[in-house]
Amino acid sequence: MQPAPIRSILIANRSEIAIRVMRAANEMRIRTVAIYSQQDRQSLHRFKADESYLVGEGKKPLAAYLDGEDILRIARDAGVDAIHPGYGFLSENPDFADAVVAAGLRWIGPRAEVMRTLGNKVAARHAAVAAGVPVMPATPPLPLDLEECQRLAEGIGFPVMLKASWGGGGRGMRVIASADELPGALEASRREALAAFGNDEVYFEKLIRRARHVEVQILGDQHGNIVHLHERDCTVQRRNQKVVERAPAPYLDAAGRARLCDSALALMRSVHYTHAGTVEFLMDADDQQCYFIEVNPRIQVEHTVTELVTGVDIVRAQIRISEGGHIGVNQETKDGRHPTGVPLQADMPLRGHALQCRVTTEDPENGFLPDYGRLTAYRSAAGFGIRLDGGTAYTGAVITPYYDSLLVKVTAWAPTAIETSQRMDRALREFRIRGVATNLQFLENVINHPDFAAGEVTTRFIEDTPELLEFTVRRDRATKLLRFLAETAVHGNPEVAGRTLPALPLPKPVLPKVDRSGAVPDGTRQRLQALGAKGFAQWMLDHKPALITDTTLRDSHQSLLATRMRTADMLPIVPYVARELPQLFSLECWGGATFDVALRFLKEDPWARLAQIRERAPNILLQMLLRGSNAVGYTNYADNVVRHFVQQAASGGIDLFRVFDSLNWVQNMRVAIDAVVETGALCEGAICYSGDLFDTSRPKYDLAYYVGLARELKQAGVHIIGIKDMAGICRPRAAAALVKAIKEETGLPVHFHTHDTSGAAAASVLAAVEAGCDAVDGAIDSMSGLTSQPNLSAIAAALAGTERDPGLSQNALHATAMYWEGVRRFYSPFEADIRSGTADVYRHEMPGGQYTNLREQARSLGLAHRWTEVSQAYADVNHLFGDIVKVTPTSKVVGDMALMLVSSDMSTADVLDLAREVAFPASVVSLFKGELGFPPDGFPPELSRKVLKLADGEAPPTPYRPGDRLPDVDLAAARTEAEAACGMPLDEFQLASYLMYPKVMRDYCAHVLENGDTSVLPTPVFFYGPQLQQELAVEIDPGKTLLVALQSIAPDGETAHKVQFELNGQSRTVRVAAANAGAAEGARPLAESGNPWHVAAPMPGAIVNVAVAAGQRVKAGDTLLSLEAMKMETHVAAERDAEVEAVHVAAGDRVQAKELLVVLRAVEGEAGFSVSRP
Repeated sequence: MQPAPIRSILIANRSEIAIRVMRAANEMRIRTVAIYSQQDRQSLHRFKADESYLVGEGKKPLAAYLDGEDILRIARDAGVDAIHPGYGFLSENPDFADAVVAAGLRWIGPRAEVMRTLGNKVAARHAAVAAGVPVMPATPPLPLDLEECQRLAEGIGFPVMLKASWGGGGRGMRVIASADELPGALEASRREALAAFGNDEVYFEKLIRRARHVEVQILGDQHGNIVHLHERDCTVQRRNQKVVERAPAPYLDAAGRARLCDSALALMRSVHYTHAGTVEFLMDADDQQCYFIEVNPRIQVEHTVTELVTGVDIVRAQIRISEGGHIGVNQETKDGRHPTGVPLQADMPLRGHALQCRVTTEDPENGFLPDYGRLTAYRSAAGFGIRLDGGTAYTGAVITPYYDSLLVKVTAWAPTAIETSQRMDRALREFRIRGVATNLQFLENVINHPDFAAGEVTTRFIEDTPELLEFTVRRDRATKLLRFLAETAVHGNPEVAGRTLPALPLPKPVLPKVDRSGAVPDGTRQRLQALGAKGFAQWMLDHKPALITDTTLRDSHQSLLATRMRTADMLPIVPYVARELPQLFSLECWGGATFDVALRFLKEDPWARLAQIRERAPNILLQMLLRGSNAVGYTNYADNVVRHFVQQAASGGIDLFRVFDSLNWVQNMRVAIDAVVETGALCEGAICYSGDLFDTSRPKYDLAYYVGLARELKQAGVHIIGIKDMAGICRPRAAAALVKAIKEETGLPVHFHTHDTSGAAAASVLAAVEAGCDAVDGAIDSMSGLTSQPNLSAIAAALAGTERDPGLSQNALHATAMYWEGVRRFYSPFEADIRSGTADVYRHEMPGGQYTNLREQARSLGLAHRWTEVSQAYADVNHLFGDIVKVTPTSKVVGDMALMLVSSDMSTADVLDLAREVAFPASVVSLFKGELGFPPDGFPPELSRKVLKLADGEAPPTPYRPGDRLPDVDLAAARTEAEAACGMPLDEFQLASYLMYPKVMRDYCAHVLENGDTSVLPTPVFFYGPQLQQELAVEIDPGKTLLVALQSIAPDGETAHKVQFELNGQSRTVRVAAANAGAAEGARPLAESGNPWHVAAPMPGAIVNVAVAAGQRVKAGDTLLSLEAMKMETHVAAERDAEVEAVHVAAGDRVQAKELLVVLRAVEGEAGFSVSRP
């Protein structure tokens, strides 16, 4: 035969295999012609070809590629010489092969009569028997009669395997364990076979339970030469579809390999086979017996592993064979023999080991349901020994639901099996695929499993090895951060909605330089570690210089900026403070409102903040505010919850706990005090200052009251007495008197805290120091004054040169102040509209933080212009409640009531009017129930009766400690509940957060799962969104920085926006739904989460058929409907007896995941649904 060169080829296939054929043809300078369906018009194979044409116009996605007549029309019009069918579709259809030849074209594959013999599995079986090849017990093609099918199955013996006579790839295959499963399995199998191969013929075959799947690659030319290219192991399968393939098979020795390959050659020689084909065997793992199962008369998906271990280009060889080439000839010969590049059998190499993994868009964590959508990022593996055969896989590509879920085949080669697995593992980990789910981690688990490495797996390996589905959560941080940035750029951050935003861009704060080469100087923390808590307290008493706490990291910004200060702005200055201001007594950096605000609004983990500050300031005491039995919450908690929280805080880095009770009830502080003392940390028992020490008209809060509290606190075991003047109303004379009296009574060091709302707080601080106060609080210059603390630098300057000089560097304080000045600009929308101090605070006695927050609340309620009335109402409500101590959370209760009065145009007289019904805020009811504790003299009885709606003669609650009525929480059960609610494992710190704020913690975890760790973003970007063309350097780990730039925002239809970023130099697109997207017409309703009567779509797809109608009763296990995506059919079945109330879909409808399909209702009990896979 004279060689007839092929100059043009039409590839009658799509995606990866079409591209594979095109590459071989291009190397041979052969023109390529592609076909594509309407749904495939964006597929990569269309653009890889020299020419491409629409096929099967108007037909369904699969039917288009099965339209043989239209394919031949395109071939004739394009003037091609040959057609390569690839695999699947028409590749095993002998009628199409005949039609190709009849049209005067060459069919790159075996002859039609050979395909009829081998492509039909029943005929292939007869040929194998005739060739002396062992075969598996099986039936002829099954009749339509169900009873006859059952008789044939019983003749072989259950379990049996139901298989499609034509085609491969696991389509139509079912394991049938009993006769009860026959009707449904036959129907589904025939339907799948018809859709995939155009023929619904099926048959039964005996099932081997512990089986291995091994196949032999064959090549035959048109001159009678047939060779094998050794074997491939295809044992790792799921639902009878191959997942991982390797060559050579690890369980075969040389003799076993020879027997297997000789059997394959005998069969193929008996039918005079040409081109590429695969002879497949099932090996019984127990007795090593091999049974012929089928021949695939085409190229296989896994041909790549054979190419790597033999060096033979199988696709190129197919084309050369069709040109008349000879096996054993590598170049043109003088006698005119045309080469194929395939060596003779004796020269067939077997070099090293190869392994192929099929990367798909199946989701292993969702039952391997196929996923589809846009690839927002695609970065593939590369490097020595790695081969990629991909389809439509690139950033921006759209994965459709119409075809196979294969993205790319990854094939690794190395000299040894273990090196091959290591190389494949590296390659899989190198992939970055975003936008759709993939099976990458599943593949990693498979190839790293010891049974796989040992070659001991069977075809049930995946089903019998549940640990393959245990995955490490991939953080996918860049994609999540881009999603958050896109949402913020389009919709803004809800935290700044309605606020006046600063002019952008904002200058970066000036961070003072510090030499970090030397050791951090020792400070108060080292002294505490050396002396212990009691010894440290004595040191405070003996220490002449005044000790100063810097509140900038907590109470200062809580008071000035509504607690919105982010960790990202705190951390940079801390190392400077630790090295340049080591004389500081403590850094108040944690607790109070900063805890829940970090989680609730800033979406940060407060425990991470604490750990990072501790790391950067190892020498200065870290101080927190602990609300006694309220811990860092706004209600009372079980005693063991408070103890657990304190233990975590101490282990997390807190050295000094300032413990207080919002009503100065020492009994309610005891659990927290005891817990702190047990940890070895310093316990500061704080007395909340209220009233005026020298106002004889208010004798309730006289000196004896405070001295008595101090005495109780000493008896409780505290190490330091704190005076907590949260409103800033402790005048200088009162401060001096308090300090002197408390020190004389207790002999303990005193720590004074105040706010500068009046503008005179510095005088009180200096008076306290003059009276012998051991430690005082202040805030750095640019974060001091108004509702914050008095100026720390000014206090230090005032004491300079005296025996109480704290020894702080004014230069260092100034540099720190300049940094905070720059930071404060970031938070201008959260600044209260306060221009100066106000002596009005002595009237309303509003705590500093409460003053700022209440003004903000008044603004949001439209009461900003009535602030004077609100502040007066606050004072009035305080007296209405019996002149209580006002500090979080009691101050919030007073504020809630004040706002209610002003917004309702009511007075306290209206509240006391017994004839007037008043809807008290829930916080007020909680206060009067005693859920926050009790003041020493109780609540006003008549008001208590009205608030609690007590009947005549019913007495208000008598004082009780709330913790006594709260049973201990089962922490182990709470952890289980918390992890289920939060969707992630929680450590002890995070469990403590959940116990304080369950809903807030759930919301925070949901934010992290959706958006990643947004605390790494710069503050202006977090609050105000990225600016166009602004390059952001976002450090997500030490030494790992993302470079992000917003390129554009454009409408994407009427329901979304397309946000374009540049990430590390590569384009990334994020689609953000428009604000009104939910109102789009025609949207199918979603099933209610947790509603057992709502049947939701388990995956996106097309409804194949609906098996029920409204009013129909169904039993457990009955199929409600089936849907299909990526050629995989999924059944949705009722779990228990029920009645169908409504059906919302029909056959042919396309649905999205979680859309409502069917509504059930109870008959005699509840029914739900489950997803089953045929």
